[in-house]
Amino acid sequence: MPQSTRVFWTIQLDDAMASAADWAGAKAANLARAARHDLPVLPGFVIPVGSDTKSAEAAGDRCLNTGELRQAWAKLSRCGEIPLVVRSSSTMEDGVVSSMAGRFVSVLDVTGWEPFLDAVGAVQESSTAPGTMAVLVQPQLTAAAGGVMFGADPVDGRTDRVIVSAVPGGPQALVGGEVNGTRYALTRRGRVISVERDDAGPSSGDTAEADQGPLTRMQLRALARLAAKAAGVFGGPQDVEFAFDHDGRLWLLQSRPVTALAPVPPRRSTLLGPGPVAETLPDPLAPLEEDLWLAPLNHGIGEALAIAGAVSRRALRKSPTVLAVSGRAAADLQRLGAVPGRRSRLRLLNPVSAVRRLSVAWQVGRLRADLPDLAVQTAAAVDADLAAVPPPAEITDAQLIAALRWTRATLAALHGQEALAGSLLSEGTGGGTDSGSDSGSAAAQGLAALHRGRSGGQDDAQLLAAEPTVLALTPPAITSAPRLPAVTADPLTPSAVVVGTLPPREVLRLRIRWVQELGARLAWAAGQRLTASGVLSSPELVRTLRFDELEKALTSGATIDRRPAPPPRSAPLPAVFRLAGDRIVAEAAPTGDGARPAGGGRGSGPVHSGPDAPPAGSVLVVDTLRPSLAASLPKLAGLVAETGSPLSHLAILARELNVPTVVGLRGALDRFPPGTDLLVDGDTGRVEILALVADQRPDEESVA
Repeated sequence: MPQSTRVFWTIQLDDAMASAADWAGAKAANLARAARHDLPVLPGFVIPVGSDTKSAEAAGDRCLNTGELRQAWAKLSRCGEIPLVVRSSSTMEDGVVSSMAGRFVSVLDVTGWEPFLDAVGAVQESSTAPGTMAVLVQPQLTAAAGGVMFGADPVDGRTDRVIVSAVPGGPQALVGGEVNGTRYALTRRGRVISVERDDAGPSSGDTAEADQGPLTRMQLRALARLAAKAAGVFGGPQDVEFAFDHDGRLWLLQSRPVTALAPVPPRRSTLLGPGPVAETLPDPLAPLEEDLWLAPLNHGIGEALAIAGAVSRRALRKSPTVLAVSGRAAADLQRLGAVPGRRSRLRLLNPVSAVRRLSVAWQVGRLRADLPDLAVQTAAAVDADLAAVPPPAEITDAQLIAALRWTRATLAALHGQEALAGSLLSEGTGGGTDSGSDSGSAAAQGLAALHRGRSGGQDDAQLLAAEPTVLALTPPAITSAPRLPAVTADPLTPSAVVVGTLPPREVLRLRIRWVQELGARLAWAAGQRLTASGVLSSPELVRTLRFDELEKALTSGATIDRRPAPPPRSAPLPAVFRLAGDRIVAEAAPTGDGARPAGGGRGSGPVHSGPDAPPAGSVLVVDTLRPSLAASLPKLAGLVAETGSPLSHLAILARELNVPTVVGLRGALDRFPPGTDLLVDGDTGRVEILALVADQRPDEESVA
């Protein structure tokens, strides 16, 4: 309790001391502050923190007709004629971080001195923390309408919106969660954007006055003005409880900061998403995996974009193209062309752009002619280098680190060439999307090799040694050994896969996967060595190190300054999002749902999603086209992915197997629950529920 020479039984709301939260509690202090700034606050008084009505009762104060508390009660209630509201005003509620809404007792419609003392005692006893509870006393308002207003949208964080929920009468039923009320979305000037009534669906701001629920447009504008004034008084958007009396006057019943306001990304922040990079790295990444695989991917794609003239090197230095968000691979979607970007009018005035375009066109022309031969030469060089690397158990620590450095540099070069091959080469040379133009894929060869190996009784280790193309069916991970997918018993699988000479892009993709696997095995070997030396408690924890930490620990015997622990599991990323600090803020696609056809014709069947193997004839709906899905493709009636590219491994393999495929359909997992009969048209990108399609067909008898 604050120190003072006098113990106050009551503090009037218009007293300056009522604005001190440590005396009056946060709720009363906020109302006192609002009243001092001429906001419409009902009169009242506060029984301050530390006042003990029980001791007063024991001393016989209940029987006295005098005393400061009784005088305040008699004046406010006109000796019991006007009912009162006795409310909690704790020092722990209505804060910036936590409102503690509904945690303490409030007593309504209190008449008479004895019931008033009982109500005060109930409010004080609702707090278990001594010295924290003040009691706010105000007249009971007979309201025509009331509710709650947020000076910002707490869901999407927009501060240019005012959100109001209102009901006829007082706001008690709405605040207590007994009814939903009518929800209004307003501009800051009070213009109605939308109205959503408890007994009806949402409507636009052009709805007639009769459909506006309990509040008129004039009252809504008054609320918007109150929201602006409250934000000015308290320095930010407020969560306001309000009421209109039967004379139409607006009263502020409570004001507290809007807590848990959704973060708002900075203006023009980068539009991110898993995009096509999730096909290469679909699983959560540990720190070492980010350094070994994600950093080279960013460098390689950045170089390809710069060479093709799509992005300036200055922009590449300013922000990455590929990055880790919550341990998962994400990409700048505008930079990769997955969503449309902004065009600056100033670029039209820049004479350098035309010169740069000519230079780029010359480079691209030469690259398009040279890329096929360059891909073959690069693949041969990588194969020779891979064959020259001794087994991890036979090399020194310094040689192991040097080999890991080689994998990072080689991956950057391979990713750059692969990106250029995908964007520059024509259909006949592996850059196309039509099933007739693709001469084969690494995934197709891997699937055929998987069937051959399984039919011959080979286990995973034997398969990997004899048929390394099966690695195209698995994503990279630092483990003791990669796990190959289970193979289906569908007799069509081996014969349906067309295996031929790989196009340049697929040649490079396969080498990327082989180099990634070498890095994974070298990292695991490093983990075993650090475990043997006592630096780590188990080899798995090598994944938690950064590359420079691993390098120092192996080459100089340095200890790890922190205690390595497994990284937390992270949820899949939204298809499109922005970052507000370290918070992920999902948003709708800039244009439509983003669906792109990936070929394979038309098909239909019930939706399957989840980790279990899909049944034959189903439409598989997934977030990302993971390599491990390849074994399930032959028996599918369709494939729908929330992210991805028609040029991904799985999309190409699906076309080869004539599986209708649509990629980039944002929100597909939510829109199409398991069991829904779905039509998938891989040639047009159309994905529709069959019941809806049937409803749109004309009646055959009426046509006849």
